[in-house]
Amino acid sequence: MKNKQGGFTLVEIAIVLVIIGLLLGGVLKGQELINSAKVKNMASDFRNVQVMIYGYQDKYKRLPGDDNTAIARWTLAASHEGDGNGVVGGKWNDTTVTESVLLWEHLRRGNLASGSTDFSSAAAIKASLPTNSEGGMFGLSGTMPIKNMNGGTFYACSDGIDGKFARQLDLTLDDGVANTGSIQSVAFSAAGATQADGTAVASATYVDGTRYTACMTY
Repeated sequence: MKNKQGGFTLVEIAIVLVIIGLLLGGVLKGQELINSAKVKNMASDFRNVQVMIYGYQDKYKRLPGDDNTAIARWTLAASHEGDGNGVVGGKWNDTTVTESVLLWEHLRRGNLASGSTDFSSAAAIKASLPTNSEGGMFGLSGTMPIKNMNGGTFYACSDGIDGKFARQLDLTLDDGVANTGSIQSVAFSAAGATQADGTAVASATYVDGTRYTACMTY
């Protein structure tokens, strides 16, 4: 007698394939939701900082970071207030005591932003500066960060953003084009001072897998 070999029936195979399809669909949908949440968080960073700035101006009649009455108000170190010239000085990605860094200390001491108020040392500053949902830096300054950007009172920038997220962020807040409008972006490979002092030229397009610094003017 011949042994009867067991195997899967077509129905069983079909059920397995359906289950695999459902699992893959769930994973892909879950990743899509995660990506969407990241972009929403980055967009909120740009929207909320504007509200914080105007809230501070309304409350104290000064710009945070540039506030030359901050020492008397909160008994800060002598170097922890601005010059009161109406401009947030420094570059958006500074990590030393400049007005763009003090901006975060002033906003937090004024209860307009959450986070540490310890800006007493280089290590404390590094730990206290805000980051975006991709782990990149987020900052604001009155110094134009990208060449030929539309002029504004101040500029907010967020870096280390993958091209697919940067494109979606631009579409959410502006026109979706990297080198036009109120949001412009420069490839993150142009790192350091170049992407913060207004000499870097905005990228023509967004490329998935390339990291970008996205900046918005207000």
